[in-house]
Amino acid sequence: MNPLPSTEAVRVWDPFVRIFHWSLVACVLLNFLVEEGEAPHQWIGYAASALVVARIVWGFVGSRHARFADFFPTPARLRRHVSALLAGKPEHHLGHNPFGALMMLALMALVLSLGLTGYLQTTDMFWGDEWLEELHEGLAETLLGLAGLHAAAAIVVGRLERTNLIGAMITGIKLRRGP
Repeated sequence: MNPLPSTEAVRVWDPFVRIFHWSLVACVLLNFLVEEGEAPHQWIGYAASALVVARIVWGFVGSRHARFADFFPTPARLRRHVSALLAGKPEHHLGHNPFGALMMLALMALVLSLGLTGYLQTTDMFWGDEWLEELHEGLAETLLGLAGLHAAAAIVVGRLERTNLIGAMITGIKLRRGP
């Protein structure tokens, strides 16, 4: 009989990161349920933008794995990560892996872009401009698509790396199973 694989518990995500993550998820989901252009849609969008701004600040002053310096996706980090994946020996990252970091930055940029384009639609200068409305809608659709890809990737990468990524974003602790 084979012994069960060992499990290592590592505290990774601090409460701010986890609250930010799930609050942003809630804002994105809620804003697709409420009527576009109405006050609740606007305020939820502003809240999402404020969350991202707070996360950017936390990326410079927060805990170790929340800091951008810990996971910023440099070309060298991306090449090393891809090489390890292609070799069938995925790297274990306590924080974000380079692709996760790219996704996080893309999602945050989209939320800020949505906040800006949504706000501009309320100004006299851009009121009723169809191109801006279409841009806002395109950004929203892109955000939904990337968010879905992000969730799917967390499941797949978690299996490849033998790490409970979804649970870690709830508890703050990564459970990594040994061989």
